Amino acid sequence: MQLLSEEQIVDVMERFKARNPDPKSELVWKDPYTLLVSVVLSAQATDKSVNLATEKLYAVADTPQKILALGVDGLIPYIKSIGLYRTKAEHVIALSRKLLDEFGGTVPHDRDALMTLPGVGRKTANVVLNVVWDEPTMPVDTHLLRICPKIGLAEGTTPAQVEQSLLARIPPQYLNHAHHWLILHGRYVCTARNPRCADCFLQDVCKHNA
Repeated sequence: MQLLSEEQIVDVMERFKARNPDPKSELVWKDPYTLLVSVVLSAQATDKSVNLATEKLYAVADTPQKILALGVDGLIPYIKSIGLYRTKAEHVIALSRKLLDEFGGTVPHDRDALMTLPGVGRKTANVVLNVVWDEPTMPVDTHLLRICPKIGLAEGTTPAQVEQSLLARIPPQYLNHAHHWLILHGRYVCTARNPRCADCFLQDVCKHNA
């Protein structure tokens, strides 16, 4: 596996920064709780499909109390268009109950605490910490797992390995935004099928094209 040098990584981050200086999550949310629910719902689903579902859901239930009052059977009609909807409904109800029982209804600002919530793994916790509180975390989803070794930004074959490699190699000043830059790049340019290499602004440094 070929890796970019420190200087090349800075160059890559600066290119992302020049094109998108303030990247945002494509999920629509209004507070830590609605972001948490949206991220849980987004597993193996597109942000667009989640936003279409949560627009109607959050209009009637946007707090742990209101979601809990819906129950699994009341929640399912809102999210049935999303894959794995029954399991996700069960997770959302269970995490809402735990937030009320153990965290006063507030989403905890702590990775370990977040990961005790049903349906919340390390990636989801990292997304919440990064998006809500601007923490320099590196949530590794399928896009980052696929493109970061390909480009030469990180090494590893598991989310944990790629996360640690990215955290060690990307300079701290870029970590608040790097996850968004990379996920958008994997979503729209370095796609799994028919990657747009000819249009890619990293073509000249990408190790895949070396």
